[in-house]
Amino acid sequence: MSLNAESTAFRSALEVIRAVEPRVADAIGAELADQRESLKLIASENYASPATLLTMGNWFSDKYAEGTVGRRFYAGCQNVDTVEALAAEHARELFGAAHAYVQPHSGIDANLVAFWAILADRVESPALKKAQVRQVNDLTEADWFALRRELGNQRMLGMSLDAGGHLTHGFRPNISGKMFDQRSYGTDPATGLIDYDRVAEAAREFKPLILVAGYSAYPRKVNFRIMREIADSVGATFMVDMAHFAGLVAGKVFTGDFDPVPHAHIVTTTTHKSLRGPRGGMVLCGPELADQVDRGCPMVLGGPLPHVMAAKAVALAEARRPDFADYAQRIVDNAQALAEGLLRRGTTLVTGGTDNHLVLLDVSGYGLTGRQAEQALLDSGIVTNRNAVPQDRNGAWYTSGIRIGTPALTSRGLGTAEMDVTAELIHTVLSQTTPGANADGTPSKAKYVLDPAVADKISKQATDLLAGFPLYPTITLS
Repeated sequence: MSLNAESTAFRSALEVIRAVEPRVADAIGAELADQRESLKLIASENYASPATLLTMGNWFSDKYAEGTVGRRFYAGCQNVDTVEALAAEHARELFGAAHAYVQPHSGIDANLVAFWAILADRVESPALKKAQVRQVNDLTEADWFALRRELGNQRMLGMSLDAGGHLTHGFRPNISGKMFDQRSYGTDPATGLIDYDRVAEAAREFKPLILVAGYSAYPRKVNFRIMREIADSVGATFMVDMAHFAGLVAGKVFTGDFDPVPHAHIVTTTTHKSLRGPRGGMVLCGPELADQVDRGCPMVLGGPLPHVMAAKAVALAEARRPDFADYAQRIVDNAQALAEGLLRRGTTLVTGGTDNHLVLLDVSGYGLTGRQAEQALLDSGIVTNRNAVPQDRNGAWYTSGIRIGTPALTSRGLGTAEMDVTAELIHTVLSQTTPGANADGTPSKAKYVLDPAVADKISKQATDLLAGFPLYPTITLS
């Protein structure tokens, strides 16, 4: 699409919106301006292409399409069938998967589909076979009661939150923690790395139905071959949540033992983050779980979002292009350059570096909590998020860490030289920030002191750094 065509498309869209609710149009324009000016280092964020963004604003949004391709509960879904089939085709080809389900609305939805597909396969199907019925509606009340109890009495083993795991992997505040009896494996206290022998020991002791691998804040590769061997040794279904690093798998940066698709029984992911697509989820699996996965709607999902599935098809088609592999490699190169720049300046990093797209800083060495560091960096034009570190003394709210990632800045074209500059900006802010106090003089975990002149200076330097790498350069809104 030409510069003129893209600008015209987005300007025209804003004019239509402005005629109805100008404040929404203003907010959309302001968000683009903010993203253009901010050094975005949130590891789970990226910039979708104009084609992907435009695909979400169309008449597919108006269509109900419960069911799957060719098997809908509503008539008139032939065009939805086309885009869903295309998205699934691109996903299968991109990841080398036997089956792809592209309906999940988010990462948690993808995980719920996977959990219930496993429960249906491992618990429900044997119960139906034993009762000699085809579906749950045919069970007697007594058999249904027994099945419900059995479905709610299963075990899951996943990575602990402070080691980098995710809330949706069986933790109590999330619905997954209310579904499963969950236990966690952590990381080695000395290195911060996964100790596979300890994972195997935990699996032998706990005997989970599901062994989950994947993370949201673990800066290293995971050996999925070993994890599958552990799962097999205890009869567990091996599930991988690759939401964070799916782009590195798609771009063939993670291969062999570090590509989850050949090793896991089932794989879930989001379609944004390092995949650079629309916000949504996806499930990949082999033929043995395909039928159960395809029952995601109405099992746990509401009606699919056809406009988002169409955007997934576009983004996945983009990821199949040769230049995406180069992009994925540059994500990792940039993350390692950023980590090295921080280490040279004395910053403490969990595991001492990174193999993937993210870097986890332990900011307690600066005398700060994660919340203080996050806000001080935001004041300085650097967008990050606070995150727990292993054995975090400040808990999950204030934390002792800052998680940063390179997918978004890599999309803008920044390279390793700019990552070193970014490391200097981060270090300057953190080293110039001190903890604040509450009104009664006691130390605060939230308040901080940073000279506004320093924040303004760093913010300007961040803006200057980004000036050479314009965001959506083909789009002008005025």
